[in-house]
Amino acid sequence: MLSLTLNLSLSSYSSSSSTLSFHPKPLFPSKSSFNGIQLRDRTMLCSIPPTKRTASVSVVVMMAKREQEMEEIRKLSTDQINEQVVDLKGDLLMLRLQKSARNDFKSSEFSRMRKRIARMLTVKREREVEEGINKRLSRKLDKKWKKSIVVRPSPLLLKLREEEAAEEAAEAEKAA
Repeated sequence: MLSLTLNLSLSSYSSSSSTLSFHPKPLFPSKSSFNGIQLRDRTMLCSIPPTKRTASVSVVVMMAKREQEMEEIRKLSTDQINEQVVDLKGDLLMLRLQKSARNDFKSSEFSRMRKRIARMLTVKREREVEEGINKRLSRKLDKKWKKSIVVRPSPLLLKLREEEAAEEAAEAEKAA
């Protein structure tokens, strides 16, 4: 394996030196003859800047949480996953309604719910692949499942109704 390294010393401009590396293997599989160049500064010991090192630790923690969430989803049965997907889609609809009515809501909930739905559907599809169900049949089953969904109020709407009922009961007690 042939690798060429060229050391450049720019003593008249600065005291640091850089390394140019030419790789014989192409970085991207294409018909081009360009093999790629890597520039490295020898003065920089760590590739992560000091300000972003703490951020990378939080990324690792978030990835661990994501893996833990996937394990929890995998423990559920397919029927439970289907029910939770329907509930989450209902919650997503309620968030959209709150947004359109300009009520207070957390905008981060949109992406959180969409990602959770996607994770659940991914686990569902993994199970279909294990059973040997191909993509076409999976889409047919999915259409049947969507048609069989019984519309029910979202859990967020049920909570709102319970809170309103509790407030009305508290007002009725004060009036009595």
